[in-house]
Amino acid sequence: MSIEVLLTPIQSFLKCETPQAWVDEAKKKENLDIVLIDHLICELKAAQSAMFLIRKYAVDKESANALLAWLEPFETLIYKREGDWRVLPEKNKLSKAVIPKSDSDYGQNLIDKMVVLIKEELHHFYQVLEIMDEYNVEYRSITPCRYAKGMLRNVKTFEPDAMIDKLIVGAYIEARSCERFAKLAPHVDKRLGDFYISLLRSEARHYQDYLTLAEEIAGHDISERIAFFGEIEAELILTPDEDFKFHSGVPACSLND
Repeated sequence: MSIEVLLTPIQSFLKCETPQAWVDEAKKKENLDIVLIDHLICELKAAQSAMFLIRKYAVDKESANALLAWLEPFETLIYKREGDWRVLPEKNKLSKAVIPKSDSDYGQNLIDKMVVLIKEELHHFYQVLEIMDEYNVEYRSITPCRYAKGMLRNVKTFEPDAMIDKLIVGAYIEARSCERFAKLAPHVDKRLGDFYISLLRSEARHYQDYLTLAEEIAGHDISERIAFFGEIEAELILTPDEDFKFHSGVPACSLND
């Protein structure tokens, strides 16, 4: 499938295009480390978010603990700086089957979609570490971007609306990631550009999985809520941002040039 075919529904879903000022900042050689480190963290956060949804809404305590054990070596590497990243591929598997709660109407579908997504995100996490190793970029702690928090603060506090909102937010984060992979790919060297295109190909359906789950669980038309978060997402992308990251807005420094 061509890149254009993959991107067309993503671009239709998003309310705005990534500004050229962000692309110009992201392609600077001196920003390669922050792009890669933040991308690495984004992959882990995506896996954590999907896992949170399964643990909170779909499984019993035993299955929840198995999920936490799956994620532990990846989190330990980042948060405690312990472990060898080269062994992570053999750690990327569940130790037991995850069983939905007996009273959950959507549990199995949520588990099925999110477990596949988690495996892919953790695989991509490892691939970013490989790239960082090749480019001699050392991991360091960085501050979180305003992007995800800016959307999550608008999530409703009661269920099932809170869950539906989180799924919609997940859809926008995944869609924007894909759009930015496509934006960056032509402006970096072939190794990195090919990597971004491979991520676009494998992650292009993630936002649709989130949306499908949100619609199925809601059981009614949620187009207004999707549009609501689309406007918030676009504002975060199009407004000045002092903190340059993978999902940041218009670099404030570009406005002073």
